[in-house]
Amino acid sequence: MSVFTRVTESEVSAWLTRFSVGAVRTLTPISEGIENTNYFLSTTEGEYVLTLYERVPAEDLPFYLNFTAHLAKSGVAVPTPIADRTGGLFSILNGRPAALTQRINGRPQMQPSVVHCVAVGRELGRLHNASRNFGTRISNKRGPAWTLSTSRAVRAFVTADQNALIENEIKFQRERRQTRLPNGAIHADLFRDNVLFDGENLSGLIDFGFAATDEFAYDLAITANDWCVVPGGEFDNVRLVAFLKAYSAERPLSEAEQVAWPALLRAAAIRFWLSRLYDLHLPRAAEINTPHDPAVFERILRLRIEQTCFWPIAEINDATS
Repeated sequence: MSVFTRVTESEVSAWLTRFSVGAVRTLTPISEGIENTNYFLSTTEGEYVLTLYERVPAEDLPFYLNFTAHLAKSGVAVPTPIADRTGGLFSILNGRPAALTQRINGRPQMQPSVVHCVAVGRELGRLHNASRNFGTRISNKRGPAWTLSTSRAVRAFVTADQNALIENEIKFQRERRQTRLPNGAIHADLFRDNVLFDGENLSGLIDFGFAATDEFAYDLAITANDWCVVPGGEFDNVRLVAFLKAYSAERPLSEAEQVAWPALLRAAAIRFWLSRLYDLHLPRAAEINTPHDPAVFERILRLRIEQTCFWPIAEINDATS
């Protein structure tokens, strides 16, 4: 959540006249993240998050906002989008599509325990179940075409060995995707900083800016590669099994998904390695921006190739039988 587009309190006050949320008290920029401009907004009526979408075309915004609204109505712990007096969920502010959402109490848990991983696994399973009843579909902007174009864009910034690793993985994933897996709307970025906890209680899943229609198990792999690893990138097996058990209790994986699990972990790793390489070496201008270290996911990709992580069938079956 970087700040690419600066807005003032007076500009926000004028924009807020279309809502029934009271008057501006404070407006505070949020520095975390890399994709959109975000502010904490306090008004006389409540606490909100103001998001200005920097890359998302206005025609795609209904998918993100309606998906979040659908999840909220389905009982998934997500921030509710705030509609204006006309029922609209977004409008233009300083040349950017902008939306207002409920601010959820809590803070990210950057050193998760088993308890936190269980809560995240359970809520992600509930999200995917609710997604089955969400009819709108949108292609993943970080899918195979993006992977190929981004690999070419960052080629000048990586070594020959790194480039060979990227090219080989793209070829591997192209062949892997020939098998169709259960899919629907996914979060696609459920890292530790995108889940809020109030103590040990999960209070909300946030930041749906990468949501798309894609494989549910791929979304699970993205989440596992962050929540269940130690600093070196290896899995903490206790956290991993607890996370997968909690998810499977909500949505058991099909046999095809279980077979694809090692490849999906690799797909998740190369997606975030490439995006972090791009953001580091080809950054956009921003007043506040904190790029993430791409080396983290290079290590994770190499580990997932060298140490194949099969689906823990016995442990999961014991939990769901």
